[in-house]
Amino acid sequence: MCGIVGGIAERNLVPILLEGLRRLEYRGYDSSGIALLDADSNIKRVRSIGKIKELEARIAHEKSDFSGSIGIAHTRWATHGVPSEKNAHPHICNNSVVVVHNGIIENYQTLKQDQLAAGYQFTSETDTEVVVHAIHQQLETNDNLLQAVMQAVKQFEGAYALGVIATDDPQTLIAARKGSPLVIGIGIGEHFIASDVSALLPVTQRFIFLEEGDIAKITKEEIQIFDTDGLLVDRPVKQSSLSTTSVELGEHKHYMHKEILEQPQAVADTLEGRINQQQVLVSSFGQEAEEIFKKIQQVQIIACGTSYHAGLVAKYWFEDIISMPCQVEVASEYRYRNPVIQDQTLFVTISQSGETADTLAALQQIKQKYTQNSNDDKPSISTLTICNVAESSLTRESDLTCLTHAGPEIGVASTKAFTTQLVTLALLIVSIGRVKNSIDAYREASIIKGLQQLPSLITKVLKHEAEIEKIAEDFADKEHALFLGRGTMYPIAMEGALKLKEISYIHAEAYPAGELKHGPLALIDEKMPVIAVAPLDDLLEKLKSNLQEVKARGGQMIIFEDEDSNINSELGLKVIKATTNVGRITAPIVFNIALQLLSYHVALIKGTDVDQPRNLAKSVTVE
Repeated sequence: MCGIVGGIAERNLVPILLEGLRRLEYRGYDSSGIALLDADSNIKRVRSIGKIKELEARIAHEKSDFSGSIGIAHTRWATHGVPSEKNAHPHICNNSVVVVHNGIIENYQTLKQDQLAAGYQFTSETDTEVVVHAIHQQLETNDNLLQAVMQAVKQFEGAYALGVIATDDPQTLIAARKGSPLVIGIGIGEHFIASDVSALLPVTQRFIFLEEGDIAKITKEEIQIFDTDGLLVDRPVKQSSLSTTSVELGEHKHYMHKEILEQPQAVADTLEGRINQQQVLVSSFGQEAEEIFKKIQQVQIIACGTSYHAGLVAKYWFEDIISMPCQVEVASEYRYRNPVIQDQTLFVTISQSGETADTLAALQQIKQKYTQNSNDDKPSISTLTICNVAESSLTRESDLTCLTHAGPEIGVASTKAFTTQLVTLALLIVSIGRVKNSIDAYREASIIKGLQQLPSLITKVLKHEAEIEKIAEDFADKEHALFLGRGTMYPIAMEGALKLKEISYIHAEAYPAGELKHGPLALIDEKMPVIAVAPLDDLLEKLKSNLQEVKARGGQMIIFEDEDSNINSELGLKVIKATTNVGRITAPIVFNIALQLLSYHVALIKGTDVDQPRNLAKSVTVE
């Protein structure tokens, strides 16, 4: 997820912009850059691929004084154009207009052809260059930079957050947003912009959050904000309560607990900029996504651990919602056999770190064996990775990439990364369905509405933490546990079992509830707690029958259910009515939150190292 920082002040902005970029590193990036207007209103720009430290080194070696009191900076994650210095932001047109841009301009090819015909030259492969050219073109017929931006954005289709400066108006910084977040930081005699509050916390804790379609004119003395109709509007100033570092525990005892509570925001961040007018932006998955999605006939998902469970949930969605065949396999098994690959397969890898050794090896092997273009009767494949780290090996190896915007996840047991993987997979399914006409507009809008409600649904589950903490006490002397689920809740049961064993060291297994009679029922006694997930769906009555089988054998049951599922607590059966009004997409995501809290509080009772459980690492980068 690209990052924007900018400002106008009396002091030199370079240290502030660099610190802002460092604070945005967690969002993922492959290159960065800064552009300033110097004392003579000349543009100075430095760009670099790699880490922010590479940019700092470039600035340190500048022969001329690199300083200025108005400037914009950017961390870029490649979508249009490979990671390179020429594709890094900021972008400049005719040594007079400078732009940084988050988001995707969907109609950039059409705009580019028109601009080429008008004599504009392109020096990069990015969609952002059409933005800076469009603003320059408008400046030729408009009196000021604000009016030029207002006219230019009318041409853009898609999502954007913009920071703009120009030599003809050296005391003005313009900010604009549609579909991608942008905030204004308020200082005394100075003002700033950023895509994330955390970037500006060292200089201010007072912020204006721009609304959809807003355009702001920012000077050292004042801020003027205009809505989509060009009318001057007031936006509230809010005081941030965030700490100055995004990875400090703050009031939390463990990172895992902090990250569980961060999930509503993580989901909102993952959706931001990828939905426009109740449609998923297919280009969120990459410049060539639409053409690739048109051709594919089936999906093959490869992943490990928690990411594998996300893939298993998606298998149900792919087949049920858009009738797309989908296979899911553990990467460490897949890479050591000779799989049969069908023509026009989308090969999807999922990984929090993007460095999971088995997943990476499976992708590399499949790429060596097959290419996108069919030849010698070999099937044609395309590759997509869903990942939380922009610079990872998986993202570099894949044709398409979609980043989960979970932010830094420090705890070894994945929580918000898993949740955002599921959200991203839901966006993928809708995108493929629309491109292939296998999902209608009504159902797409319904799914999007559900996804947009997720932050509030997750918040509702989190309010049950005290109840869950109380139930966790029953595990103090337990050494085994059984998780049950049906449909999409079976992989959620698997994830719940994994979390419990990871951080509490209790042996836990998951089964489809219908499989009880095929072996697991032999394990049931008063010493074996059984945890089941009971959403209000077509399989609820069958699940109730399975639970009666457990009850008849003296099993101790814990049920996380929908408020309308009508399962009530009784002797040997404890029920938490965790949520309601969840759908086929949202239900597995929401119920998983309750299982995360259960595992966390059981681990506290067991006295284990919650964030760094024994024998485990955050990223499995070796076999």
